[in-house]
Amino acid sequence: MTRILPGVIAMAAVVVASNVLVQFLLLDGLLTWGAFTYPIAFLVTDLMNRFYGAAAARRVVLAGFVTGVACSLIGSQIMLEFGPAVPLRIGVASGVAFLTAQLLDVAIFDRLRQGTWWKAPLASTLVGSIIDTALFFSIAFSAKISFGENADASTAWALDPMPFMTAGPEMPLWITLAFADWGVKIAVALIALIPFRVATRNVTIKSV
Repeated sequence: MTRILPGVIAMAAVVVASNVLVQFLLLDGLLTWGAFTYPIAFLVTDLMNRFYGAAAARRVVLAGFVTGVACSLIGSQIMLEFGPAVPLRIGVASGVAFLTAQLLDVAIFDRLRQGTWWKAPLASTLVGSIIDTALFFSIAFSAKISFGENADASTAWALDPMPFMTAGPEMPLWITLAFADWGVKIAVALIALIPFRVATRNVTIKSV
């Protein structure tokens, strides 16, 4: 456990920071500051996978999941003007998306670890980001998924129609939010290749 402690601490810090920063909006609400910190979780997972193997990376992911659940529970008790800071739907969506996407990232990275250095982190993060975005936004906001009338009411604002990315055809707001969030994840994934390469240049490839 001691060897992966830095990864556990880093993952917990990313999750906590993202839960706090998601409260601060950018670009008229299209993005939040949390959108820029959350994708770093994939970098943490990939570094742990490269350094110590898939089993260690999964333990770091589990630590991040537990931290996220704790943040959601705390947030559900903080009452704001329109309800809890973390509504039930948001908490469930966050947990399901994080755990599924991160574990998928670990599996893809492990499959590609013997290839060119950039393939494993890039492919695993891109696929994980797509799954993370699709799961979170559909569970949290889609009208096709219901958690009961009271729970759905807390996220009903995301169903309001608006032009896609402020200029396209009208569709539910959450689709634009999902696309903008996904775009940030992809940008961060590309930028994160730089610190990944620097940190792992002289690391022996694991096969755990």
